[in-house]
Amino acid sequence: MSESPDHSSLAPLRARLAAIPTLDAEALEAEAVALLGRKQGELTMRLKGLAALPIEEKRAMGGALNVLKNELEAAVEARRAELAQATSANANRDVDFSMPGRAQWPGTLHPVTVVVDEIVEIFRGLGFAVALGPEAEDEQHNFIALNFPPDHPAMDMHDTLYLDPEGASRPVGERMLLRTHTSPVQIRVMRDGPPPYRVVIPGTVYRNDAFDPSHAPAFSQIEGLAVDEGITFVDLKATLTHFAQRFLGADTRVRFRPSFFPFTEPSAEMDVGCRLCDGAGCAACKGTGWMEILGCGMVHENVLRDAGLDPERWTGFAFGMGPQRIAMQRYGLHDIRLLYGGDMRVLTQFGGVGR
Repeated sequence: MSESPDHSSLAPLRARLAAIPTLDAEALEAEAVALLGRKQGELTMRLKGLAALPIEEKRAMGGALNVLKNELEAAVEARRAELAQATSANANRDVDFSMPGRAQWPGTLHPVTVVVDEIVEIFRGLGFAVALGPEAEDEQHNFIALNFPPDHPAMDMHDTLYLDPEGASRPVGERMLLRTHTSPVQIRVMRDGPPPYRVVIPGTVYRNDAFDPSHAPAFSQIEGLAVDEGITFVDLKATLTHFAQRFLGADTRVRFRPSFFPFTEPSAEMDVGCRLCDGAGCAACKGTGWMEILGCGMVHENVLRDAGLDPERWTGFAFGMGPQRIAMQRYGLHDIRLLYGGDMRVLTQFGGVGR
């Protein structure tokens, strides 16, 4: 049997593949399966039918079919490459490469978080460890163990954010609330083991305050506690003055004003010269030229006794500050609401946000 009829019978298969539209991906894949499919492909079926042919015809037709199979597979891959190139070209037509690129918004630390970390590191250098505690507290830790009298205004639901308003009938000390300061962690530290203690306590606190240029209802706070034998008010002043001048600059002016806190005696407010107005007076410093950054004092002997410590042997000091006010001093902000309002025009100025 001559080879020419057999070869001519393969011509329609070549023609079918050549007729497939270049950009018709579905038609290309459908025709590839119809011709080369492993089960029902037309070329595959012809190859399977070689077994029934005489040996001479099998050799001749088998060789021609294998050549055609290679041709068809190469043609299919070439068409796929053309399709991919054409698709990419069409996609690029929709992109205007002359337009400026869109700004990226990489994540970064909030300015207050940056300040908190810096404050913690300064006190770490003075030998203070970090202590943490729960934000949902009971009255025992938040007030009573800190020498608050049962009728103190801060224990009123109108002044403090209680978690269970229906719990007014519960015994004093058992009602749950959002902590108003991080001082409860001081109680937990002192009840956990014997002195000496030197801890700094960062965290979020909550108060029923108006949102104004210098107050916020939820804000960060850092407290510190040092208890040992022979600690005096001189140690307190030296420690906090060192902190202020390390953080705000060696030329920072510092003053201590007498104050009152139930859990310290004597107590003081620590002010620094307002860097926003350079002492001239502004809304942030309430026209005084001084910015209050923390309260402090010697740990009250009742607080020591409640923690099981002998006030005749152990003394200590405690302090608490709002790092957002210090951030205002650092970054020249006159309104605390700028830190919490989510205004990216403000936040992009710090820490590389949006650059």
